[in-house]
Amino acid sequence: MIKKQFAAIGMVAVLSQSVIAEEAVKQEMADEMRRPWQTQRPIVTSSAFNPAVSLILYGTYSRFTKNYHEEIHGFAPAADAHGATREGLSLQGSELVVSSNIDDKFYGLIIVRLEDDKTKVEEAFFQTLALPQGLTLKGGRFLSGIGYLNEQHPHFWDFVDIALPYRAMLGGNYGDDGVQLRWVAPAPLFVEAGAEVLRGENFPAGGAAKRGAGARSVFVNLGDDVGASHSWRAGVARLEADAQGRVFEDDAHNQYSFTGKAPLNIANFVWKWAPLRNPAVTNFKFQAEYFQRDENGKYTFGAPAQEVNYGPRQSGWYAQAVYQFMPRWRVGARYDELKGGTPPMELADTLLDAEGHKPRRASMMVDFSNSAFSRLRVQFSHNQTAPKDANEVYLQYIMSLGAHGAHKF
Repeated sequence: MIKKQFAAIGMVAVLSQSVIAEEAVKQEMADEMRRPWQTQRPIVTSSAFNPAVSLILYGTYSRFTKNYHEEIHGFAPAADAHGATREGLSLQGSELVVSSNIDDKFYGLIIVRLEDDKTKVEEAFFQTLALPQGLTLKGGRFLSGIGYLNEQHPHFWDFVDIALPYRAMLGGNYGDDGVQLRWVAPAPLFVEAGAEVLRGENFPAGGAAKRGAGARSVFVNLGDDVGASHSWRAGVARLEADAQGRVFEDDAHNQYSFTGKAPLNIANFVWKWAPLRNPAVTNFKFQAEYFQRDENGKYTFGAPAQEVNYGPRQSGWYAQAVYQFMPRWRVGARYDELKGGTPPMELADTLLDAEGHKPRRASMMVDFSNSAFSRLRVQFSHNQTAPKDANEVYLQYIMSLGAHGAHKF
């Protein structure tokens, strides 16, 4: 197989041409199996300057046992956390996507997240198409390149909700305003390196410290093929986040403000299998990630205000496997676990105190995809993120209208 420095990504046909479009997406899935080094870089074609517009509709019906709590004991919640779901019927957060080549040297994309009570610009960036030496520059608002799941939008997740380490340490997917530089090495083995400078407005950063450059990251990814049916990718990343007055509020409406540093290390591994790299009938994917964080700073809380030093070591990991056992049908299992550090005595019995409890969760799902544009999913999770266990049941739909770009490996 000839390895490419860059894997070009086309746009699938519109929904009205469903038969042709589905075949195109099947080929796209095969390409993902074939190219673990695939990057989100569009191809320049004769129609590339006509914006591709798509709408991703997804929602859930959720039922929890009475002991369910969204907060994860031992970890400060993000003020605008996403990745968890509400009980009952919920729109959850559909997405409006517009993308196009701007000219022969630039590409642009905007994704607007539509939730029940608000609209949020999830991503809005430009990206270069023709820099030399395997370089790509991105600028604007985007999901960071750290981790494996972080750049994936919810409609591409294999489970209804995001893995616990992402919820606890990044508030879901971590995105911010900034610039990113990626480099792909001219080598048979896929080698990608990247660096980012970000505003630092969003969790785990906060307050846009250092004059609006409050977060930095670096990441390295490797990948290759193994035989005719297997491919893999592995990576490491580090996020340096500065928090300046990062605030959360507990159930009793007590406010806690953190100022300090929140460095985060991530390691990830993905393995994919498809017979002769044709995933249309059967395929299998295994992925796992490990997180480690050492927050170091001060918490201010109470009236009159108290200030205490805070510096626990926290970690977490998850592993999941998804198997398509026949066309359109998949099953999956996931286990995720967290370890919170011991807070100072002044913060005992608060949400930051894990109370000797190790948050963990086990999930199973079954989903059915009638085509490349529709998916229905059932998921069950046994949740032990709070001192008392809880069960969660989800029914989810994901529907795609219009042209939509390919996803990464």
